[in-house]
Amino acid sequence: MKTILVTGGTGFIGSHTCVELLNDNYNIVIIDDFSNSKPEVAEKIMKITNKKVKLYEGNVCDTELLTKIFKENQIDAVIHFAGYKAVGESVAKPLMYYRNNIDSTLTLLEVMSDNNCKKIVFSSSATVYGNPERLPLDESCHLSATNPYGATKLYIEGILKDLYISDNEWSIAVLRYFNPVGAHESGLIGENPNGIPNNLVPYIVKVANKELPELNIFGNDYNTPDGTGVRDYIHVVDLARGHVKSVEKIFEESGIDYYNLGTGKGYSVLDLVKTFESVNNIKIPYKIVARRKGDVAACFASTNHAKEKLNWEATLTLEDMLRSAYLYSKVIKKGY
Repeated sequence: MKTILVTGGTGFIGSHTCVELLNDNYNIVIIDDFSNSKPEVAEKIMKITNKKVKLYEGNVCDTELLTKIFKENQIDAVIHFAGYKAVGESVAKPLMYYRNNIDSTLTLLEVMSDNNCKKIVFSSSATVYGNPERLPLDESCHLSATNPYGATKLYIEGILKDLYISDNEWSIAVLRYFNPVGAHESGLIGENPNGIPNNLVPYIVKVANKELPELNIFGNDYNTPDGTGVRDYIHVVDLARGHVKSVEKIFEESGIDYYNLGTGKGYSVLDLVKTFESVNNIKIPYKIVARRKGDVAACFASTNHAKEKLNWEATLTLEDMLRSAYLYSKVIKKGY
């Protein structure tokens, strides 16, 4: 059994990926500083899978801790999720984003090199496409950044490319996510950000649960069918399965490759609101407010490359995503 180090493994995408890895008979080791997650998530991962998880608390920028993890465990590959991820916050606090996201990756790659572990799946983002040159976006599209968060992902992609050029023993999969939503069918893990959510679906859920009075929709004058922003939303379980396929790929061959993980369909903010209302039988009050800095009108994926090279495609629907997200919120409210 191969052992995968999962940085940020108690976070939203990380926790679901840990479940899928364990279900696929990998061992996992997690490092997380719980800046946007909770330690009990590890217990829930173990409850869902009935398998052991080894958890280290700390920041991936900590060379000493990472070295300790590699000395205490035979790590075969790494999935690197750890990083700050809020677009708006990155515009307000760019230095915090550059320091954490880039420093953690450099530290991780150095420690991996020192321990002759040269297989990594990197959690990138569709934000590296900047203002899309064409839709659907494919992996050959022009890359740019419209905010510091996206810039950190773009710089890290460049670091990984340079690393592979310098040493082609490395095997690197760069996954450009679109918009992950939903929760595990058990209702035990899902998206539960600290504070006011930066992402749309957790915000809708908090409005549904009357924790927030109404949903703010940032702009309704975009060049889209209903004027609100259009995005490619993907169920987090589909996304997690894409990571397992990527891990298989990096064990098969060395090289660096890039994969869009999305559904290939675009849904507007109002599409999400209406679908959420329909599948959960609840009304979501909203108001239109000013656009957010750094947002683009529309962004959705071409997923042909992932289908061809990873033998992966999304299978869960928007209804599945929004039903599971609301179920998870109700489980949290019961205190599980």
